[in-house]
Amino acid sequence: MLTLLYRDEHLVAIDKPPGLLVHRSDLDRHETRFAVQLLRDQLGRRVFPVHRLDKGTSGVLLFAFDADTVRLMARQFEDGTVQKTYLAVVRGWPPEAGVIDHPLARKYDEYGRQLPTAEAQPAVTRYRRLATIELPVAVDRYPTSRYALVELKPLTGRQHQLRRHMKHINHPIIGDATHGKGVHNRFFQREYGCGRLLLACTRLEFRHPLTGVKVGCERKICQRDDAGRTAGDQFEELLERFGWRQAA
Repeated sequence: MLTLLYRDEHLVAIDKPPGLLVHRSDLDRHETRFAVQLLRDQLGRRVFPVHRLDKGTSGVLLFAFDADTVRLMARQFEDGTVQKTYLAVVRGWPPEAGVIDHPLARKYDEYGRQLPTAEAQPAVTRYRRLATIELPVAVDRYPTSRYALVELKPLTGRQHQLRRHMKHINHPIIGDATHGKGVHNRFFQREYGCGRLLLACTRLEFRHPLTGVKVGCERKICQRDDAGRTAGDQFEELLERFGWRQAA
C-alpha cells in the first residue's frame, strides 16, 4: 500500500518507493506495476499525475483527481513557482553551496520514446552540501573515497535535470546507472547492499490551485517510529550508517 502524505478533494501526494514507474514507459515494457494504477486501486477512483519522478527516485509525488486541477498545477510547475527539495548522495565533496546553470535538451518523451535532437533549454539547480564522509577504501584511483550528502533545489524542470547536473559538475549521484560511475555504484551495492539510486524528493511546496493556500508535502527522511526504527529503505539505512541522520 502506498503511503499518503497529503490528501484533499482535489489533490493527493504519495511517498513513491524507488523502482516504481509513474506510468507505463517504452523504456520498461516488462513492468506491470505503476504508481497511477496502484493509487487508483488503493483509493478507488481515477488519479492523474501532476509531475514525474524517475523510476529510481523516491519521495513526494503529486496527483490530481481531475483534469482541470492537473492543468492548473501544471501551470505552476511550468512557471517555476513550485518549490522542490531533494536529497542525494554524490561522489566526492562538492563546494558547500552553489548554482549549476547548464542548459539541457530533452531526450525522451513522457513514455520513454527517444526524441529527435532538440535544442537545449535553460536549466538551473541550487545545491547545498549537508554532510561528508571519507572512507579508507580505494574504490577508484585514489587511496581513499569521498562522498557527500547534498540538498538539491531545481529551479527548472528539465528531464533528468538533477542527475545530469550533478554529473556536469563531476559529482554524480550514487546509484545512477546512466550518468554515474559504475565502480562507485558497484561498491555501494557490494559493501552496503545499496543498489538503488540515492535520490529522493523530500518536499514540494505550492499554492493550492483552488484555494490559493500554501501547501507543503513532506517526506521526512530517517523518521523513527515509537520503537525507534526507521522505514528500512536502503537510502535511510545508508544515512544512518554514515552518521548523517541529523544532517538529513
